Amino acid sequence: MSYIALVTLVVRDYDEAIAFYTGPLGFELVEDTDRGDGSRWVVVRPRGAAGGLLLARAADDAQRASVGAQTGGRVGFFLYTDDFARDHARMLAGGVRFQDGPRHEPYGTVAVFEDLYGNRWDLLQPATG
Repeated sequence: MSYIALVTLVVRDYDEAIAFYTGPLGFELVEDTDRGDGSRWVVVRPRGAAGGLLLARAADDAQRASVGAQTGGRVGFFLYTDDFARDHARMLAGGVRFQDGPRHEPYGTVAVFEDLYGNRWDLLQPATG
């Protein structure tokens, strides 16, 4: 069996990224290991999920230029939920910037939001039935 366990997200600062993902997004901090060279191995994931994000601090100019633009302005990350209203309200209360209000599509209820760097995400509760 194969699966994707982690996706790297280039960030400006470890601690501000941890605070955002574990705060308003409600993720859990799975690992934060000092690698001894000024870098850290930082993994966050939605509670109960198998896969997560490896938060990697930008180390050079090219990487710093990619912070917030990892997918060229497209929605590149999809956060599924079993309770859209609950998570949307928590995220709004936490200061998360939504680009639009919730929409009801054939595939589910969705709204586009930005992470603290401007990467675009979908908050999505899949349709049932």
